[in-house]
Amino acid sequence: MRTVYLGTSSFAAAVLQRLAGSAHRPQLVVTRPDRPRGRRRRLAPPPVADAARAVGLELYQPENVNDEQARARISAAQPDELVVCAFGALIKEPLLSEHPLLNVHPSLLPRWRGAAPVERAIMAGDEQTGVSIMRVTAGWDSGPVCLAGTEPIAPDDTYGTIAIRLQTLGSDLLLRALDERPDFVEQPEDGITYAEKIGPDDRTLDPAAPAELNDRVVRALSPHIGTRVELPDGSFLGILRAAVRAPATAGPLRADNGRLQLGGLELLEVQPAGGRPMEAAAYLRGHGLRTE
Repeated sequence: MRTVYLGTSSFAAAVLQRLAGSAHRPQLVVTRPDRPRGRRRRLAPPPVADAARAVGLELYQPENVNDEQARARISAAQPDELVVCAFGALIKEPLLSEHPLLNVHPSLLPRWRGAAPVERAIMAGDEQTGVSIMRVTAGWDSGPVCLAGTEPIAPDDTYGTIAIRLQTLGSDLLLRALDERPDFVEQPEDGITYAEKIGPDDRTLDPAAPAELNDRVVRALSPHIGTRVELPDGSFLGILRAAVRAPATAGPLRADNGRLQLGGLELLEVQPAGGRPMEAAAYLRGHGLRTE
């Protein structure tokens, strides 16, 4: 089957690598333009661009996938299916109607439609998540589903650990969908939730929240986004690892016998602004933090 692949993120890059090694190797890969990244704001390609180049696939990076030039480039590849995975931009008419679009979405739809389904599932304390293979429609991840698979969320899972398993599951389901052409079923109206994009407030740990909730936030945003805690001077300290200690209560940030605590959450690995990651104990020794 002739395919064109639309994706951007590291998750999408892993799925692309599997697709490239199959009978449905993409004729064209479409991803977002290079963007400034890091502290020095140097231009860098998205992960899918690197993955496409690594396996010798034709690459196209339009500013707007919906404009006439981009649609003509996609049509020239004569795809039987457009495969979409974490593309990060809205696909609109007339592109929606010009080709069948198959989306790899990392949630058990209709739960967690939207931009950050894996993160929101961990933050909410869900016991499982999964991947759904669906048709792209004008709605926000509301199209019919042809295949879905579940994946448990372990108490110590981070985004990084579960994303690896979901990439494998999503790749398996995508290849099955392309090979077997299963029927599509409309999503139920019950159980719809939306996974809003992660913003600055989502990244900031709340001293008034229970330790288990703050722990889920740390795990949900590790290692790709990262969380932070506000220091007494109004600046922020990045949090890379943490663990719940008894009693798992809410509480203010404090130093306690060489340990950094946010209520019942012990902050284990931190990153000062502009600095390198370090153990929290080393941070306390070097900075003489006074939190009380």
